[in-house]
Amino acid sequence: MKIFYAIQATGNGHIARAIELMPYLQQYGNVDIFLSGSNANLDINLPVKYRSKGISLFYGNRGGLNYWKMFKSFSPVQAYKEARSLPVEQYDIVINDFEAITSLACRLKHVPSVNFGHQASFISNNTPRPLHKDLAGELVLKYYAPAKNYVGLHFKQYDDFIFSPVIKDAVLKAEPTDKGHVTVYLSHYSDEVILQYLQKLSHIPFQVFSKKRKQVEVIKNVTFIPVNNTAFTESMITAHGIVTGAGFETPAEALYLGKKLLCLPIRGQYEQLCNAAALKDFNVKIVDKISETFPGEIENWLLKEDQKKLTLQQSTYETVQHVIDIARNTRKEKFINLPGLLTEEDLLAMG
Repeated sequence: MKIFYAIQATGNGHIARAIELMPYLQQYGNVDIFLSGSNANLDINLPVKYRSKGISLFYGNRGGLNYWKMFKSFSPVQAYKEARSLPVEQYDIVINDFEAITSLACRLKHVPSVNFGHQASFISNNTPRPLHKDLAGELVLKYYAPAKNYVGLHFKQYDDFIFSPVIKDAVLKAEPTDKGHVTVYLSHYSDEVILQYLQKLSHIPFQVFSKKRKQVEVIKNVTFIPVNNTAFTESMITAHGIVTGAGFETPAEALYLGKKLLCLPIRGQYEQLCNAAALKDFNVKIVDKISETFPGEIENWLLKEDQKKLTLQQSTYETVQHVIDIARNTRKEKFINLPGLLTEEDLLAMG
């Protein structure tokens, strides 16, 4: 069986999940990867056959999205041309982890696909949202990469098509210890901003994973480490606590390990606000932004003892088996044209 697997590479979470899923998918046939996006930082040890700049997310230095850089990098006409040339019709099944060009290609060529990943869980209205819903954010989650079928991943099974997070094998087999440090990964803040506030907590050792650093650098109580999947996993397993954004993979692994977790959602990224709402059910501390109160918030957080642990309801094997079954059952069906989607004429007119 030939499998087409589209991965959104606008962050490290999708890449890390794909690396973990690959051995399971390859049990069912040959897997070709379409990698879309240009700002992941992990080494990509995957069978990538097709690449695209895609539609990438870019961050500023103080916790928010860089909309101007995102706008400049996007070309609707180029996206349409790439979708036309993407040979999804040559594959037995198409699995799509929230990637827009693949979704458009499947729509244009009437090829059914399965949207598999965290964002797929938001098709359900039962999935947690913040107190104030954002209409634009809801539209993106539901119509950015529409598919014939959906298999979602989330912290809890909020609906019948939502499965447990895919946890790295190294984390599943780990025996967590506590070496006293706090692991930090905040890709939406600059190293300088992070250092400014963490240095005020001189009695706490921090291991900060940085997109900018090329080698390990120690500045008083803060150790900067280049982004690396293996090093980051080891740091989490031995950490006292973990500070990160309100993404999905890292919080899920932290909760599974039973580590204290503090999350700072990326401003302007609605999905992270939704995740923050879900994480509150686990008594995770949510901080809106880094400010003068941040050191005190970290100290108070480290005293908390009421955080809940994540329990997996399905194994990765069971989840992948379900995705393959769904894809096999629907591969001969036509793509449903959902209301509100852009037409070919719309895309060309935007160029």
